[in-house]
Amino acid sequence: MSIGEQFWSDEDSDGDSDGEDFFYGAQGHYTTDLSRHPQLDIDVGAVRDIYSESAVSVREYETIDDVDIELHINVSFLDEEVASAWKVTRTEPIILRLRFSLSQYLDGPEPTVEVFQPTCKDCFCLGVQLKRILTTFISNQWKHLSNEFLNAQQRKRHSWFKAGGTIKKFRAGLSIFSPITKSTVHITTRQLIQLFFSSQALIHCKSIPTLEYGFLVQVMKYSEQRIPTLNDYCVVCDEQHVFQNGSMLKPAVCTRELCVFSFNTLGVMSGAAEDVATGAEVVDLLVAMCRAALESARKSIIFDPYPSVVDPHDPKSLAFNPKGPYVEIKKQMDKLDSLAHPLLQWIISSNRSHIVKLPSSRQLKFMHTSHQFLLLSSPPAKEARFRTARKLHGSTFAFHGSHIENWHSILRNGLVNASYTKLQLHGAAYGKGIYLSPISSISFGYSGKKKQTKVTYFLTCIVIALISLICKRRHLPSSIVCIAAKCVIFLLQCRPTQSRFLQSRNLNCVALCEVITSKDLQKHGNIWVCPISDHVCTRFFFVYEDGQVGDANINTQDVRIQKEILRVIGVQST
Repeated sequence: MSIGEQFWSDEDSDGDSDGEDFFYGAQGHYTTDLSRHPQLDIDVGAVRDIYSESAVSVREYETIDDVDIELHINVSFLDEEVASAWKVTRTEPIILRLRFSLSQYLDGPEPTVEVFQPTCKDCFCLGVQLKRILTTFISNQWKHLSNEFLNAQQRKRHSWFKAGGTIKKFRAGLSIFSPITKSTVHITTRQLIQLFFSSQALIHCKSIPTLEYGFLVQVMKYSEQRIPTLNDYCVVCDEQHVFQNGSMLKPAVCTRELCVFSFNTLGVMSGAAEDVATGAEVVDLLVAMCRAALESARKSIIFDPYPSVVDPHDPKSLAFNPKGPYVEIKKQMDKLDSLAHPLLQWIISSNRSHIVKLPSSRQLKFMHTSHQFLLLSSPPAKEARFRTARKLHGSTFAFHGSHIENWHSILRNGLVNASYTKLQLHGAAYGKGIYLSPISSISFGYSGKKKQTKVTYFLTCIVIALISLICKRRHLPSSIVCIAAKCVIFLLQCRPTQSRFLQSRNLNCVALCEVITSKDLQKHGNIWVCPISDHVCTRFFFVYEDGQVGDANINTQDVRIQKEILRVIGVQST
């Protein structure tokens, strides 16, 4: 097979050059090749004019009449936390590889689609979702697309550059928003086109971009619209999620039954399987939260979402259905059977927060637990609003405590204002909002922590009394009683060796959140109430077993504590 690889480049069009040269003159720069369709040349040139020379690459397979077009989508706009949760490398483009007929282009077979990043071609889970979206989009466009139709659409652009055309009007309209100065600012055609496109940034992400700049530009624009909002749509049906509290951080499958049936075959499940292998501690925690929610007397309220799991013995029905009884799930959780694995898959894949076990070097030592996690649940849009508010008002850190049974829902629905709703567990003495505290002991109280210090004290007294009685009956010296008592106290107070996994079902949790310090934040001593959900974002999550207690006197407003928090999250304090 002979492969000819072309890297085409043109000089940028500047000012109001002739429209014909700008849109069609690029053909004259290419090496003469009668087998390549000229419309392909025009579309590739348009990508380079609007984006950059490196935005597209072309590889020809002449002997089989195929051509690979690789479109490079810049994703550096994603936040580092979002990119990490989505397993996307921000410094690399997302590459869309489309394979067309070299000689027929839009008149040939529908192009195949591949989506990947240069260093992640095989396990790019987000690419599976994007590929599905683009395949559907291209298939719908292909029904009415042809080289002749596209050429007619592109000819309309002549009027943009003629007197009174769209670009002329758009350029003139800029003077409304810009003060008139004596000096003239020169805006190139490329800059003007980019400005025109950016002015339509608020359009719906599923809106169909114009074809006036060619099919390749249309695909790139549609991809750029969809990527930031992938978490808002079901990975199977591509319909918007209907979540009570808005979207969450990670893309997920919706609860529609048809989507649940096809989810196992989509390929995104490979990402969930990888999480089992690399994040076993997280899986352990997720299962513990699910069990706690099921065992709660409030399970009908807080066990949300309810699992949708296909019956392995009857692929046409759901073993667990949102309309089904809770008792069946608990039975399956308490014994191993054929439903154990699919239920585990659901527990993992339904988690829409980014939660990662922190290595010992990144843990907050003053929290006195080895079960520390990075917890990010806000979708990109909320994080963007949070950053904007932080620039205006600043931020600080505070604790939020909640029963273990509530966290199954919080990880999937977000930390929300539950005051005066069925989700409210404690009172709302200081009004409606998310309750926080800079003092750890206050939030520990809300976590439902069962203190065992009194039990330990009475147990110690009983054991010492027994030792004293034995020593007296055997006429042993009192010094032995003291030594024995000290040993008992040491053994009872000594914590067991910290395990990688949770060893108890008596768990208590507290989150460390970042909160905006605007005037909306109501401070009632050490009890804070934030009525705006967008002003609170979870950052860390701590789990305690069997009544273990961290330092009860931690104050997040202490300079030393703040420095330690900033060190762990990698932010240098000034």
